[in-house]
Amino acid sequence: MISEGTAFTFSVIFGIITILLVRSRDVRAWEAVCVGLFGLYLGQTPVVFTVHGLVTWLISGFAHH
Repeated sequence: MISEGTAFTFSVIFGIITILLVRSRDVRAWEAVCVGLFGLYLGQTPVVFTVHGLVTWLISGFAHH
């Protein structure tokens, strides 16, 4: 289960990214994924647990290179 603190942290990060993207008026595919992730973390839908596992796996993969 995702903790409230983790969900809040991800929501803030993806929210900042979303604000920067909207200001730039240029949204690419990976940027659209960031906007979607922001919505998932903010909404706390049941799908968030699967997405959180994927994001955690990707981040841990980059951290252990």
